[in-house]
Amino acid sequence: MKEKILIVEDEFIVANDLKIMLTRAGYQVTGIAASVVQARKSIADKKPDWVLLDIMLKGDLTGIDLAWELIEQKLPFLYISANTNQSTLEAVKETQPYGFMVKPFREKDLLVMLDIARYRYGIEKGISGKEPASKSIDGIVGQSPKLQSVLDKVKVVAPTETSVLILGESGTGKERIAHALHELSQHKDNAFITVNCAALPESLVESELFGYERGAFTGANSARAGKFEQAHNGTIFLDEIGELPLEAQVKLLRVLQEKEVERIGGNGIIKINVRVVAATNRSLEKEVAEGRFRLDLYYRLNVFPVALPPLRERKEDIEALACHFLTKYAARARKDVIGIAPQALKQLQDYSWPGNIRELEHLIERNVLLAPGSHIERFDIAETVATTAPTQETAGGPLRSMEDMERGHIMEALKQCGGKVFGPGGAAELLKMPPTTLYAKMKKLGIQQEYY
Repeated sequence: MKEKILIVEDEFIVANDLKIMLTRAGYQVTGIAASVVQARKSIADKKPDWVLLDIMLKGDLTGIDLAWELIEQKLPFLYISANTNQSTLEAVKETQPYGFMVKPFREKDLLVMLDIARYRYGIEKGISGKEPASKSIDGIVGQSPKLQSVLDKVKVVAPTETSVLILGESGTGKERIAHALHELSQHKDNAFITVNCAALPESLVESELFGYERGAFTGANSARAGKFEQAHNGTIFLDEIGELPLEAQVKLLRVLQEKEVERIGGNGIIKINVRVVAATNRSLEKEVAEGRFRLDLYYRLNVFPVALPPLRERKEDIEALACHFLTKYAARARKDVIGIAPQALKQLQDYSWPGNIRELEHLIERNVLLAPGSHIERFDIAETVATTAPTQETAGGPLRSMEDMERGHIMEALKQCGGKVFGPGGAAELLKMPPTTLYAKMKKLGIQQEYY
């Protein structure tokens, strides 16, 4: 028997459907609550392991109000709601749920979301039973903890059908991760179709994605399948999804929900089976707030986000990446360049890499061609070493890092508040910051309950 789940939902039909789905999947449903008051009593009596939480409930209190209480009780939860306006997004984000599903949804979507939520919770608590067998993925170089965390997530989500949103700065390797998701999925023997949304003229977006019939518009002399049809039984990678026009976003949402497309000028529906992976270097939340990206599409895509760290945050991987690119481009150029001198490696370590891995690759390729001997002796890098971290020593002795100082400050506040984080007399109130900000900082700084 899997975990016990409380359903907090004021629509009986929806709640009953959820109960049937969960029971069929082996979960134990401890009850159905239509209001926060009922939910409190059920939590106290039945001690569920998880809470499925609607936002709009009976009574004056909402699911978001209850979420804050669940945080205080350290009871994990995820939202299931049809309410997708901007103010709701902001309020939901502050509570940091383990998942958010938009109604209506399929049973398969619900179970995948629960599996992902359980995985996230397990990783956070250090109790995940899903330890990847291997710490590497073909074509991805590096052993830094931040990269390994990404690869662990890729291995967990790849075999599922859920949509994945890859986040990261330009040049961090988002397409390489998308390929890895495809290669580790059940679709690996079928097509992997890449669409650069930023490169599509607005007038051609719809025809490129969904196809068209002969005569649909001037110049349509024959029918053409769109990218989604081409990716049938495979994976479609929508790069720079934040650049997609609003009108196309509406149609993409329908494709994700219904698993079907309709060609321009066509009269019939074409069923498709496509794994969707999207990527962006933009803040989609900011795009939503400014009206350039649909909130409902954001929720559909953001089921399982994978955030790639910039190269400046995984500098321990720079040497391995540099050697990898050196071997690749030396062979391509047929040059006997076999290594990088220590002083040149130090230059790479001291640089902040605004262009990330792509910039490093181009730098190595260029210097392989220019190298007069067997080693690259130095790099002509425009940025100076002054952009790197400050020295740790001064005339007054060693300095504590900003993170150490912040960690100590938060720990002292928690000590003064008896370990209470949220509510009157809590550390968040003492430090004059939102509880969510404090929770995020504690997580980032590795401050766990047993420490205070």
